[in-house]
Amino acid sequence: MNEPFSAPSLPALNSFETWAPLLRAWADGIEARSEDGAVRMAGAVGREGWRSSSGVRPRGRASAAERKAVERVRDALVAAGVESVTFSARVAPSGKTRLRVMGPSPAVESGPVDGGTLLLVEGALPEPWRRLPDPAPAARPARSADPAALERRLRGRLPGAVGADDEEIAAAEARLGLSLPDELKTLYRVVRGRWEDWEQDPRAGDAVYDTVGCELFPPDRLYVADAASRPAPWRFAACEAAVTPPDAAVQGLVGSPGWIVFGDNGGGDRLAVDLTPGPAGHTGQVVLMSHESFVGAELIADSLTDLVRGTEPRGRQRDRGEGSAVAHVNAAHLRSVEAAAHPDLEVLCIGVWDDPPVDLTPVSGLPRLRTLTAYPGTLADPRQIGRLTGLEYLEIGPEEWRTLLDAKAVPRSLAAAGITTHGLRDHGRLVDLSNEILALWGRPPIVRTVVDGDLGPLPPA
Repeated sequence: MNEPFSAPSLPALNSFETWAPLLRAWADGIEARSEDGAVRMAGAVGREGWRSSSGVRPRGRASAAERKAVERVRDALVAAGVESVTFSARVAPSGKTRLRVMGPSPAVESGPVDGGTLLLVEGALPEPWRRLPDPAPAARPARSADPAALERRLRGRLPGAVGADDEEIAAAEARLGLSLPDELKTLYRVVRGRWEDWEQDPRAGDAVYDTVGCELFPPDRLYVADAASRPAPWRFAACEAAVTPPDAAVQGLVGSPGWIVFGDNGGGDRLAVDLTPGPAGHTGQVVLMSHESFVGAELIADSLTDLVRGTEPRGRQRDRGEGSAVAHVNAAHLRSVEAAAHPDLEVLCIGVWDDPPVDLTPVSGLPRLRTLTAYPGTLADPRQIGRLTGLEYLEIGPEEWRTLLDAKAVPRSLAAAGITTHGLRDHGRLVDLSNEILALWGRPPIVRTVVDGDLGPLPPA
């Protein structure tokens, strides 16, 4: 039985047999019943975790039966090529069950375990992911950059190392579409970074790490760390800002066509030669991109020569200064929208607090404001959002969306949107609301499939 929208061909994901063990495990643990004795539940299952109406269930605390039941659903997700799916169910005392499975939709960017962002404009990217580096025509290599000195030091520390030949280096340049800087070519002519060159002598591999300061990639694994190489979910990416202070050595970017990644520090952070430095930087400096961040990089050496020497740059810092571009209004940060209002404001996040709902008038007309997120109940008049004509991302509560839709005040500049909820109790209502928003942009709706089955009698309440 399908509700108004037809389901795709997802037989296992929409099969009662797939879900029954999980519904049984959760239903047996729910003591709260409706007036007719039925159990109601809602939740989400993703490839990385799961959540029930009673809250997140960490794997370590779940029963073996529950973990096995979740794996059954997760296998169906993988088979369907879906990241996550939400559901709701009503189980009568007799065991008669109605299950509603919501999703997927090509217009929804799935979250880890609880729905996702509505993609209103196909292929749209958040502003920081569209940002290119500013030109730096006056940038020059650091005085310490010395390919000859670099080669001498490398050969002294790595006698017998196998280097790359000119063909390997030329192939890497052709693949990347750019010329490698002289220091990087020198590094690879001494040591090419292939594990098979030291697989018979692990100490040789350790020596390369100790000398270069990273797990060196071979030339055919070099890559350009542009913005596309550093993806992030819309709801997080929209709340980032790419800001480069005037005294920064590294441009505060998501990625750059001038960041050539040549190694890993062993913890998932990547090292790159930077050909597009900030106002105070040097061409060919070495930067580190943290795997825990979406934007920016840390200067770790003014040159590859300095990296191998172990010389830290003067005034080393992680050049990430959002400044007034991102503002958080909540109990722990700014206490008013007025305090956040500034011509450079790009992102306004209104969180939980006990004060009266806020007025958005102070940020109306700000030229760069592109993201607004607000917890349910924090806005005095959601209709004021209609005046924020430059928004590309909006995340507010269901009631706020309802007010905005009824007033026909949804900003048409939006590229993506989110619905903030406190829990996962009324998925059907959220799907209706999501589909209403998607329809404004003519986007495909979220699929809803209704499946009936029987779990057997519930235990006494």
